[in-house]
Amino acid sequence: MYADPTKIICIGRNYAEHARELNNALPAEPFYFLKPPSSVIRNGQSIVLPGRAGRVDYEGELGVVMIDRCRNLAEKEVFAHIMGFVVCNDVTAREMQDTAKKVARPWAVSKGFDTFFPMSELRMKRDVPDPASLDIETKLNGTVKQKGNTRDMIFPIQRIVSDISGIMTLERGDVIATGTPAGISQLHAGDVIEITIEKVGKLTNSVVSD
Repeated sequence: MYADPTKIICIGRNYAEHARELNNALPAEPFYFLKPPSSVIRNGQSIVLPGRAGRVDYEGELGVVMIDRCRNLAEKEVFAHIMGFVVCNDVTAREMQDTAKKVARPWAVSKGFDTFFPMSELRMKRDVPDPASLDIETKLNGTVKQKGNTRDMIFPIQRIVSDISGIMTLERGDVIATGTPAGISQLHAGDVIEITIEKVGKLTNSVVSD
């Protein structure tokens, strides 16, 4: 299997409709933020809503898991360094993020709480022949909220991983979250959030208060 990630790198605004639903401009270049490894939980564990966080949203995403230590990858080299894929949830304290954006501060607080990165079991690369064309569906308490496809990414996986590897060394087990489709909304205690990605798997988490 794979080691826990030394880092989690997320791309922002990688689906046009999601950018629009938050009234954000489409990016001309990819940009990233980090989530700490302490934010990781697994399938079946609970997302904990911090009392100080205000509104907390789900964001269903495809995650890329690296197989080895690498840096400065060309786009054509990227898939040789991918171990496989996971379903993940970039849980976000939205009011905190909005406040940070208004004053040009980093997003670390809004993204980094414990339990804010649920992640499914690994699906090996050989079982996902075309990660550029995968349906993504998120259900909140059984109701479909997000329905998208990885073909709608603004920046594809090869571009994202190549770009990140030119900034920082990637280690075995590191996870790159590739962005979320439109349809995000708020989580409340007692909710159950289910994210399914074609050929990759399903991630189910309950939601509890701090």
